[in-house]
Amino acid sequence: MATATAATSSTSSNQQQLQTYDDDDEFQDACDAETASASCALDLETALAEAKIAVDLFFNNKFNEAEALMKPLATSSMYHSVGHSVFTYLEAMLTFEQQHIAAASEALKQCLNVCNRYRKKNTLTETIGKTFKKVNYDQYTDLEAHAELCSAEALLLKAMLTFIEDETLTSLIKGGMKIRNCFAMYKECNNILNHRQWESESSKLHFESGVRMGLGTFNLMISLLPARIIKLLEFIGFSGNKQSGMQDLITGSQSEGIRQVLCVMTLLGYNLIVCYVLSHKEGDLRFCDELLVKQLKQYPDGVWFLFFKGRLEFMKGNLDDALKWYKKSWKSQNVWPQFHHLCFWELLWVNCLRLDWRESSLFATYLVENSKWSRTIYTYQKASIMCMLKTEELHSSEVRTIATLMKEVPKYKQRIAGKSLPMEKFACKKTERFFAQQSFLYVPALELMYVWNLFKILGKHFHLADGVYRIVEENLTHYGERVNSKSNPAFSVYAADNKALLLLLKGACLRQMNSPLQATRCLEDVIAMYKDIKEDHYLVPYAIVELALIYIDQGNKDQAILALEDAKKNYSGYSLESRLHFRIHTALIELKGKSYENIPAGGE
Repeated sequence: MATATAATSSTSSNQQQLQTYDDDDEFQDACDAETASASCALDLETALAEAKIAVDLFFNNKFNEAEALMKPLATSSMYHSVGHSVFTYLEAMLTFEQQHIAAASEALKQCLNVCNRYRKKNTLTETIGKTFKKVNYDQYTDLEAHAELCSAEALLLKAMLTFIEDETLTSLIKGGMKIRNCFAMYKECNNILNHRQWESESSKLHFESGVRMGLGTFNLMISLLPARIIKLLEFIGFSGNKQSGMQDLITGSQSEGIRQVLCVMTLLGYNLIVCYVLSHKEGDLRFCDELLVKQLKQYPDGVWFLFFKGRLEFMKGNLDDALKWYKKSWKSQNVWPQFHHLCFWELLWVNCLRLDWRESSLFATYLVENSKWSRTIYTYQKASIMCMLKTEELHSSEVRTIATLMKEVPKYKQRIAGKSLPMEKFACKKTERFFAQQSFLYVPALELMYVWNLFKILGKHFHLADGVYRIVEENLTHYGERVNSKSNPAFSVYAADNKALLLLLKGACLRQMNSPLQATRCLEDVIAMYKDIKEDHYLVPYAIVELALIYIDQGNKDQAILALEDAKKNYSGYSLESRLHFRIHTALIELKGKSYENIPAGGE
């Protein structure tokens, strides 16, 4: 109650101050002067204080209260404007509805205008001079420094929104240019941080947390990209260094700056999601545990940290605990029901690993009916999960439902920035196979679990891997019967594809069950079938990488590098190629003991 009263009082005071400034034609000039007026400094401190209150409200699930605090001054205060923009942006990302995307775009445009109002105005002479001599960053006021940082943040969100606002190649180029400008602004903010005398230590603290968060995230994410992409990005001004990025984010997470919690979120997202999707490595689960203990103490009912706690238990292979935390996150708030979809996605896969196809299908249905992120993927996933049920377990209506779902998969295929989504293309190809094989697919949900890189969780507990292994073995047993069946000649056409899939999944299971010799035999059989495979050419490079991971487990570094280079250079044009290249890249970095880029972003 005291906090709310303070916030209201602060907002009222701030409104009066800003009204005075709006009536004063000299306000902007005063703020542009080398020595900012006391009123400008007070305004920045007040804005930062209210933004901190809004952050705490937001992570305590009080989304409406947080937005109500930010929105009234969104047209005049840059921190209020950034806060309001973030809320509208998140709503757009969660709903994917056009009106929310348009609202977010307008809010970010307004935010950039507000930030530009407070940014340092350089004369033509000063702009030219920056090219030839060192910049005197002491000419920036604290307010102008924060305006640069807020501009970079708003520009990054605007760039990300550009990719979904327009589905053309032009939007991809525009978004890329915005991100490049944003990266340059963060580097400039880093120079401001390190090369000026700050008027307020509190102001510097909040500014530093933003610089750490921005540069740390850029460095970390760029370092994950395959070498050929990094070389292209270097050419247009990007650089990435994992160690530098991690250190920035850790430093930011340990500060008391306003963006501390965002540094924590980035570290959790990287260690619990990115690592598991884009690499063969695991995240630092112990570190995540430590972060979550602190954050859940501060935000005990916070939907975000309850979700990450569920993800942590999921990655540990503690499926029952994961279910508990995901459900707790799901039920912790109803203001943004779209956030439930994240929990439903996770609950779907937790139940798949538990081989509870009925329960998994329930969450798949929720996603199909309510989420707009990717109806193609959701629809195929639901159909695939239902296909895992035995014929005798399916009602006749459910058999018809599977066929209907498979027919609907291609209808919802979308393009982002002019490009089709690889996983949607994969799903559409699989539906074609389903009908070509007279309404049949081999273990489609297990295949999805594999391409989503969830098999590594099987290795946490033997019984998890053993359950999946038994299903694959059962299908291999019946494989010969189906191939020899004259009633369905399509099985003969795709015989190699189907057998290769089953052998790849079997080999991957055996690797997780610590049976490398048996796994190797299965994977080598897949590779030997390359010329016989009709469509699923992705199986061979994936099998080669799986084989390389066995070599890594055995300490056979040279053989692992050869296998990874083979998969990288000698195979192309297959489904989910980029996804595999990310994993190859991270494995090669680890084996070669160096990154493709060792220059940290943010340096002069």
